[in-house]
Amino acid sequence: MSEALTVGALWRRWRDELSRRGFATATLDAKLLVGHALGFDALQLATRESELVSTLLASSSAELMQRRLTGESVARIIGHKEFYGLEFALNEATLEPRPDTELLVDLALKALPTGGRFVDLGTGSGCIPISVLANRPDASGVASDINPRALEMAGRNAEHNGVSGRLELRQGDWFGALAARPPHPALRADLSPEGRGEERFDLILSNPPYISSEVVETLASEVKDFDPRLALDGGPDGLGPYRIIAAEAARWLTPDGQVLVEIGYDQGAAVFDLFAAAGFSRITVEKDLAGLDRVVSAHHI
Repeated sequence: MSEALTVGALWRRWRDELSRRGFATATLDAKLLVGHALGFDALQLATRESELVSTLLASSSAELMQRRLTGESVARIIGHKEFYGLEFALNEATLEPRPDTELLVDLALKALPTGGRFVDLGTGSGCIPISVLANRPDASGVASDINPRALEMAGRNAEHNGVSGRLELRQGDWFGALAARPPHPALRADLSPEGRGEERFDLILSNPPYISSEVVETLASEVKDFDPRLALDGGPDGLGPYRIIAAEAARWLTPDGQVLVEIGYDQGAAVFDLFAAAGFSRITVEKDLAGLDRVVSAHHI
């Protein structure tokens, strides 16, 4: 790309290349990536179309486009994604937040009592607990993840979105992150027969890995090659994390506490049965805007 190009000519050239390679969102991708390379927002991209682009900036845009052509998502390339009206930074340890997960936030906001406290298991970027806290200034929460790099990003996102003072980050595998740390004296706790205080939450949230191991290999390159495998692979049948959550959640819930977990479109009946077998009541399978099973809700008796 040696000849001088205007802003408009540059993004259109990349739009045409992406379209030729079969990218369905070629126009949007080209605008976002060229805008990111130039430091332009959508309005500047439109109003400064006739300006010439420097060789250095044109080269920068080409580097971003080459990444897109390998299948890397636009959000990963530019390093952030909007979710629930908020901006979340990403790194290699976090999933890219997806619109389907907003239903989980909707349901959590309705389920939390005034002054409620919740835990989000396998938080990744922190998009779920941060979105809840941003819309419920009375609430507080804990976010856990086994990956310290994911927790690092969740902390940055909590700070960026103004909720870090109400979100505690803990490292560990599922409920192990809670068991490894004693509750703060000010938090609600019940005493076990051994006299050990255990933290209790009004709500347990999770969007766990739920894709079966063999199916992960068949996913689109954008997911399979760039999303963290640890956040995708739910074991041989995709239900491994749900078995853990259903078996252990009651220990960490207040009386009539609730669990909300995101599921795959074909897992509603199986996850329903896991929570029923664990003694939960008022179990429902909630559908997303496409009419697909998306969240299982279950109450602690």
